[in-house]
Amino acid sequence: MTKERDRKTNALRELDASGLPYEARFFECPKALSGVDVARLLGLEEDRVFKTLVTQGKSGEHYVFMIPVACELDLKKAATVVGEKSIQMVKSRELLELTGYIHGGCSPIGMKKLFPTVIDETAVLHERIAFSGGRIGCQIEMAPEDLGHIVPLAQADITVV
Repeated sequence: MTKERDRKTNALRELDASGLPYEARFFECPKALSGVDVARLLGLEEDRVFKTLVTQGKSGEHYVFMIPVACELDLKKAATVVGEKSIQMVKSRELLELTGYIHGGCSPIGMKKLFPTVIDETAVLHERIAFSGGRIGCQIEMAPEDLGHIVPLAQADITVV
């Protein structure tokens, strides 16, 4: 069996250091699954499992958006929230160098740099939400307000209606 320290990601190490309550859920997963598939695998409601999306604005600045896994990011709403004319998704091949995480394992916690982060306003409807723990096969569950203590979060309506 893998030693616990070998399973730790930057996100989990930062959470441990913060003292904030969370639960790490590990599962076998040979490749990246859709967020909807992860929610089903873990027996969680899709609307409380969030995916982490990294974008770049027209200005060149980067932004992180967290939305429920069954939803799509509304690029116009997202751009407006962060004060950009437009934003686009960062290409998967650029993700590791930029954040330290790969596609399917990108956590809002523990990135190489802290980017402005916006979470969909529906997160506050849930006592706990789940999101990537920093690698494929790891999810973190915690209260959205606790997440806001480790990653400064703005809340907004950022999904496609």
